[in-house]
Amino acid sequence: MKKKLICLIGPTAVGKTDIAIRLATELNTEIISCDSRQIYKEMRIGTAVPEPHQLESCKHHFIGSASIHDYYSVFQFELDALQKTTELFKKYDQLVLTGGSGLYLDALIYGMDDIPDPDPEIRRNLEIRLEEEGIDSLRFDLKRLDPEYYTEVDLRNPKRVMRGLEVCLTTGQTFSHFRKRSTRERPFDHQIICLDRERSSLHNRINKRVDLMIESGLINEVKSLHPHKQLNALKTVGYRELFEAFEGKQSIEEAIELIKRNTRRYARRQITWNKRYKDAEWFDANEADKLISWTKNHLHQE
Repeated sequence: MKKKLICLIGPTAVGKTDIAIRLATELNTEIISCDSRQIYKEMRIGTAVPEPHQLESCKHHFIGSASIHDYYSVFQFELDALQKTTELFKKYDQLVLTGGSGLYLDALIYGMDDIPDPDPEIRRNLEIRLEEEGIDSLRFDLKRLDPEYYTEVDLRNPKRVMRGLEVCLTTGQTFSHFRKRSTRERPFDHQIICLDRERSSLHNRINKRVDLMIESGLINEVKSLHPHKQLNALKTVGYRELFEAFEGKQSIEEAIELIKRNTRRYARRQITWNKRYKDAEWFDANEADKLISWTKNHLHQE
């Protein structure tokens, strides 16, 4: 019988961390994080890294394990996570994976394509266009060339928009095409469990989380990282808005409201992404007991 990776996913602030810890504790196992920003040790507050007592209550992997100065990609995560799960499955029959980065989850359970490197000239031309015309021009072309990826990508992230475009222009095929090839065989089975909440409740939790981040020192954390704002790891919600405030483009108060708005929008994109998993089981985040009971019964029946 294959080992089992239980993937607990859901939008930001839905309540994944507490339920994942409860589930892992019930199963006497450890947690794999698939969060593309919590992996950076310098970004603790703005990425809502679990509190120290939560990390101590259950062993987590891939939280604070890299630096913003390192080159780290979804391809590297695939390799690292496969190595770590192989190691842990020697000790456990099940592992719990949790996080909000759908691409990282896909990389581990399905595998990533070997996407060709872009033509350097194409990349440079796109960089010039970004400087001279702005990101809207690149978004327009991405929507025309790869409408599927356009609906999923973070359109405020120039790096990701450019990545989709440069693959299209280099290969003549869409970025989506390369991500859709046949699934690679894994030495474990998986079960995806999606958490959800009533929208107004989720939005309230997002707003309160941002307020708590501010109280916990987010402004100082972002200020300390401002000299490195060009790094890709920092081009994310919670950091770029405050960078702009430090540069006089808006007030701190406006930046905080933008963080809340952009986080709500990010959560909507995560929900859309998660609906792609046809074999997923869905639970309201208030139904933790029901979720844990279902999972244990599901494992017992196999």
